[in-house]
Amino acid sequence: MKIYHNPRCRKSREGLAILKEITTDFEIVEYLKNPPSFEELSELIKKLNIKPIELVRKNEAIWKENYKGKELSDKEIIKAMAENPKLIERPIVITETKAIVGRPPEIIKTIL
Repeated sequence: MKIYHNPRCRKSREGLAILKEITTDFEIVEYLKNPPSFEELSELIKKLNIKPIELVRKNEAIWKENYKGKELSDKEIIKAMAENPKLIERPIVITETKAIVGRPPEIIKTIL
């Protein structure tokens, strides 16, 4: 199991705390330091069973300044997140077969 985590994000810290209450058997991926590749993001989106745009933090300045209002393909959206990991919604918890965005953090309990 993995959690894509940003220690500066309150919701991500709350999600990590919930995960730690339940188990210690997981890996913490600080995705701003170790960004997922295009392929990893593509696989993650499949596990989440969402469209790539649903994983984008649309209030980030990077999104507003460079992508907002443009017609982007799914591949272009994934590429934008791979190149700008700040755009990735967090926290994300991944098991072998599924994944969930921890918004609100309490939803993480449903994947375990």
